[in-house]
Amino acid sequence: MLGERLANRMKHLAKWGRKQGISCFRLYERDVPDYPAIVDWYGDPNAADPTRDGDAVAWLHARKKDDTPEKEIEHRRDAQAEILAGLNIPAERLHVKHRGRQRTGDGDRDQYERVDTKSTTKIVDEHGIRFEINLSDYLDVGLFLDHRPTRRSVGERAAGKRVLNLFAYTGAFSVHARAGGAVATTTVDMSRTYLDWYERNLTLNGLSSDRDHQVIQADCLQWLEAGPSSEHERYDIVICDPPTFSNSKRMKAGSFAIDRDHPDLLRWIARFVAPKGEVFFSTNSRSFELDDSAVPAGFGSREISNRSVPDDFRNQRIHRCWRLAEGWEQRR
Repeated sequence: MLGERLANRMKHLAKWGRKQGISCFRLYERDVPDYPAIVDWYGDPNAADPTRDGDAVAWLHARKKDDTPEKEIEHRRDAQAEILAGLNIPAERLHVKHRGRQRTGDGDRDQYERVDTKSTTKIVDEHGIRFEINLSDYLDVGLFLDHRPTRRSVGERAAGKRVLNLFAYTGAFSVHARAGGAVATTTVDMSRTYLDWYERNLTLNGLSSDRDHQVIQADCLQWLEAGPSSEHERYDIVICDPPTFSNSKRMKAGSFAIDRDHPDLLRWIARFVAPKGEVFFSTNSRSFELDDSAVPAGFGSREISNRSVPDDFRNQRIHRCWRLAEGWEQRR
């Protein structure tokens, strides 16, 4: 059942992907109840047939809470065999992941923590822009597929604009903004590893950082709380996709939780927004509700999740996304 489903999805999505100009997409998302897995496909954009020349990344979840360890192992082996058969790929082209919760302070694994050192990397294509992904070393490969439509939207709006990318990870939003003609970008993340990865993504697209396109290694919360140092730190477009939870001394509770702390976060961000600027704010928190009182004075907000989640995702609640605009009422 799983193999047949994957073969059919690949036949459909390969054509769809070519029309969209993308070589990576979500193939399967718990479609068959007996196989509660997620499978993403990363095709080789230079291959004659990206549906055959590519890699699958699979997250295999427990089928039943009362399964014995032996039954769980058997089920995982069965699922992997089905994936290999359905996609007609060798075993070395299947990369199996085991996702835990983000770190809560109680020892749970962080989604950005290194889990291997194989450095199995490849290049993928997204709307004419190239990105490096790492299939082996982290729980996530370096490109969040669910934000593909929002990245494209930012790129289409970026011409002549100043763009701030917060919690930037590997900088995919910034690359789209640069490709779209942004006159200035500031890319902020706490990890040097991911900022170096962003620099490689720039190089893949014939770009580099310079005086107008800055890379800042900093705790985003601390950087935002400090506020802009000059008018040059005001931006027409701000992208903010923060973690659901992180330890942070900047917060009164000693940690940052998006459900609890988004009012402070949005208030800090507002100080960096230029007149008539806009903010793309997203979260993966399943329990999140935007507090109306958290929307900064002078801004309006509109949820755009129905447009920001890609068509290849079965889970249309994979994230929620809002567009906050300065002077919204005057412009609407």
